[in-house]
Amino acid sequence: MTDTAGGRLAGLDFAAVSPEEFAQLVKQLTAGEIEELMRGEFRARALGEIFARMERQFRPESAGSLTALIRWKITGETEAVYETAIDAGTCTVRAGRTEAEPRVTLVMGDAEFLRLVSGNGSPVTMFMTRKLKVAGDVGMASGLTRLFDIPKA
Repeated sequence: MTDTAGGRLAGLDFAAVSPEEFAQLVKQLTAGEIEELMRGEFRARALGEIFARMERQFRPESAGSLTALIRWKITGETEAVYETAIDAGTCTVRAGRTEAEPRVTLVMGDAEFLRLVSGNGSPVTMFMTRKLKVAGDVGMASGLTRLFDIPKA
């Protein structure tokens, strides 16, 4: 299985792969392959690394004076919740849900999340086909991609 995209992704050392390489691997997978891959320990490791990279790929010059809490709910074998706080040109990410009220909440499955963060999926298309659900400030949600360096696969 290691010579397939799914096998390479499953054995991935996230610290050693660039966002562009990750995007290429995700591009080669079907939604079913992603769903199969995103189970157990790999899922926790993948989500943890992706959200950690969000802080590094944040573009403060695009955020300006924006202050917002974005809640991400990733559905799959279990629901994983992360929050991205943007404030004064900084981005911090934490696992779990706080009591704070998010400005926007994004809900999507594992496959849609991996496609979105790897530049392999259109957030507009996902929203229109109901694969991405948005609660709260839809206008802000539509501009989120400009706040991060998203790889091009």
